[in-house]
Amino acid sequence: MAGPAGLTTPRTGPPDAAPGANAANGAALDHLDEETAGLVRAWLDWLAAERRASRHTVGAYRRDLLGFLDFVADHRGAPPRPADLAGLATPDFRAWLAFRTHNGLERTSTARALSVVRSFFRFADKTAGLRAPALDHIRTPKLPRAVPKPIAADDVWRLVEAAGRQHAESWVNLRDVALFMLLYGAGLRIDEALALSRDQASDRDMLVIHGKGNKERMVPLLPAVRAALDAYDAARNDAGAGTAAAPFFIGRRGGKLNPGVVQRQVRKLRGELGLPETATPHALRHSFATHLLADGADLRVIQELLGHASLSTTQRYTEVEAEHLRAVYTSAHPRARRR
Repeated sequence: MAGPAGLTTPRTGPPDAAPGANAANGAALDHLDEETAGLVRAWLDWLAAERRASRHTVGAYRRDLLGFLDFVADHRGAPPRPADLAGLATPDFRAWLAFRTHNGLERTSTARALSVVRSFFRFADKTAGLRAPALDHIRTPKLPRAVPKPIAADDVWRLVEAAGRQHAESWVNLRDVALFMLLYGAGLRIDEALALSRDQASDRDMLVIHGKGNKERMVPLLPAVRAALDAYDAARNDAGAGTAAAPFFIGRRGGKLNPGVVQRQVRKLRGELGLPETATPHALRHSFATHLLADGADLRVIQELLGHASLSTTQRYTEVEAEHLRAVYTSAHPRARRR
């Protein structure tokens, strides 16, 4: 199928095609030039081993990079060798960006893909001396500023209470309550919570969390959160419960709880409770930050609790609070109601 300026669709599908089961699977890269495939494998291994990127992140980065390399192959007529990649000109990169736009991919997706390509070339430069100077002249697409969508405090408690009566097994109910309390009461990401071992989560009033980029932070636990974790820990059905390194949050069949199970449970609960689609496990983290800010917490403290590398990321929550203030003003002030 022809794209803009006569470009053709890559042979292996659109840039966002699903990755293989193994992010660095050699068989999945056998359509590439051998030297290029070697660089890609080395970069994927570096992401997993040195950057401590999750399997999901490595898979997403692999998908984006292969989409770019497949485009270059069709654009130039052959799988690119490292020397071909180094020789890419500014119009080549712009043609790739135009191709993505033509195929309906969002600017956020394209910005991420461009960041992935930059990461690969930085790695290739350091390890193999492969540079693409033209990439320095490509601007990242301007993105709309996303505002977090928290869940109202009353709705959070409705969600937690409903989670405690969904299953026949009482320990599963206690597990879900403990997990939701941890996400909302400590602001953890779902992956951070599910990565906790029994030893890390038991009998402690302070958690040591390893977040994105393996950045470590200390997170205090409120008494209510600690009580929910203890209730679940005492009731959980796990043959490996005596093992300190065993996962704290487990599934019905044992082993670490899958985040997909948690996401499906929240979808079910929000349907029953009439909550919007923005009510997700991650929205509990947003709610943690937004409600702290509304009650006067310092922005720097919230940044530390969330593990944000940049204060500008945390400042998004001030926009949520500003929107709330405007809504209260519009609904309550006599002059605002006059037409």
